[in-house]
Amino acid sequence: MAQGQGLSAIPTGLYFSAKKTIAEKTMKSDQYRTLYAALKATDLEEVLDMDGPFTFFAPTDNAFGQFSPEELNSLFKEENKAKLKSLLSYHLVAGHISASKILKALCRGGGRASFTTIQGKKVTATMSGLDIVLTDSLGNKAIITEADNNQSNGVIHQIDRVILPSTM
Repeated sequence: MAQGQGLSAIPTGLYFSAKKTIAEKTMKSDQYRTLYAALKATDLEEVLDMDGPFTFFAPTDNAFGQFSPEELNSLFKEENKAKLKSLLSYHLVAGHISASKILKALCRGGGRASFTTIQGKKVTATMSGLDIVLTDSLGNKAIITEADNNQSNGVIHQIDRVILPSTM
């Protein structure tokens, strides 16, 4: 820490308990507009406002850019609510799993660790250089671009792609 900066130089989201829930954080973030709209459309917003703890691998608006506007609009249709909920649930794991816990699991697992999502399928973590990479059931990969954004009911790890439980 540079001289004279004191505790204000420490990013509070990384070291201290936050006052917002995961739902509140996504609602107030400019990076998660699409994600929050999807959470609200599927009523998962209510779940992520509960006590938890949860680990949320949160795709940014840029990550949702992997879908065409037509595909995205289709996902938000009422008849596809279950499909959208399944997609979002694939990004959510019960418990508070920090980046250091993921790294410990990777060490214990010989470079691989899998986590069961609340959707019921596994997502696999590996390392690529210094990056933690998540691989979905179809082999698609997402990189954790920002880790350990602690909230009052869990932790958000920002990812650069939407991971998929099955073909969409």
